[in-house]
Amino acid sequence: MVSRQRLVLAALLFSGTFGIPSTIAAGLPENALETARVAYEASDYGKALQILQEAAEINPRDGEIQLLLAKSHFELRQFDAAIASAEKAIATAPNSSVYHEWLGRSFGEKASKSSWFSALSLAKKTQAEFETAVRLDEKNFAARQALIEFDCAAPGMAGGGEEKAQPHIQKLAAMDASEGHYAAGNCRRQKKDYGTADAEFDKALLGAKSPELIFDIGDYALHRNQAERLMAVADTGKKTAPRDVRAKFYRAAALIVKREEPAESEKLLREYLKTAPVRTGYPGPATAHDWLGRLFENQNRREEAREEYEASLQLDPKNKTAQEALKRLGKR
Repeated sequence: MVSRQRLVLAALLFSGTFGIPSTIAAGLPENALETARVAYEASDYGKALQILQEAAEINPRDGEIQLLLAKSHFELRQFDAAIASAEKAIATAPNSSVYHEWLGRSFGEKASKSSWFSALSLAKKTQAEFETAVRLDEKNFAARQALIEFDCAAPGMAGGGEEKAQPHIQKLAAMDASEGHYAAGNCRRQKKDYGTADAEFDKALLGAKSPELIFDIGDYALHRNQAERLMAVADTGKKTAPRDVRAKFYRAAALIVKREEPAESEKLLREYLKTAPVRTGYPGPATAHDWLGRLFENQNRREEAREEYEASLQLDPKNKTAQEALKRLGKR
C-alpha cells in the first residue's frame, strides 16, 4: 500500500531464501542474526543495526543480514540506506522474490518523500521491483498486493493504471479468494469507491489468513468509524493470530465508536501501548493516545482527554487529530 506503506512487514520478517549461506556456516557468531531479529521485534532498531553492521563486515555476502538491515533502516525512515542494503541482498541472490519486494518497498517510501521529478523515477523503480518479485514467486502475495496497489494508485505517467491491476487481482482470486477480495477492495479504496471497497473487504475477512491483510482492513475501518467492521477485524485477527496485539487495539476502537464498555476499551488500549511494536503496519502510540482521548471525551472526562491528546502531540507534533481535539477542548 504505497500511500501508507502498511504492506505486510511483520509477516515477512522470518522469510528465508534458499541457497543463501547461513551466518553460522560463514563463521559469524551463532546467535548474531537471531539477536538482531530479537532487537528488531522489540522495535530496538538501533541495536539491530549495530549487530547487523558488525555481522555484515564479517560476511558481506549474507543476504539475510542485508535484508534485516534494509528492514531496520526502513523502520527508521532511512530509505537511502534501506535501498542500499536491499540492493546488496539482491546481489547475493538475484532470484529472491522477497529481496526484490523489499527493494520495491524502499523505493516506494523514498518516492513518497521526494520532489515530483525524483518521485516519478523512483515510482517506476518501485513498480519494476514489485513486478520482478511477482515474476520470481507468483505466490508472494505481499508483493502482488503491493504491485496491485501501486497500479491502482499511481498515475499513468508513473506507470500506474487500474487496467494493469486487474489481471493480478484475478490471479490472486484464483489462488486465494480472500487475497483476491482484499486486492479488489484495496483498489477501489484508492479510487474512493468506498461502497465497493466495503463489500470486498467484508468478503476478504471471511477466510483471511494473513494478519497484515486483516489489520489493514482494520485501518480502513478505523478511518471511517465503522464499528461493526472494526469488531469483525478484531475477532478475525484474534482467531487468526492470537498473539497479535493489534486485535486489542481494533476491539477498543470498535467499543469507543459504539460508546460501549469504556473500562474495557481503556484496558485494551493501555495493554496495546505497553506491548505493541513501533512498526509500520501497527497503529502508532500517538494514535492509541488519540483514541484514549476520544474515549475520555465521550465520558466528558475533559482533563484526562487533554492529557492523552497532549501525549499524542509529544510523540507526533504534526498530529492534526490531537491538535484539533485540543482546540475543541479549549484551555485548561
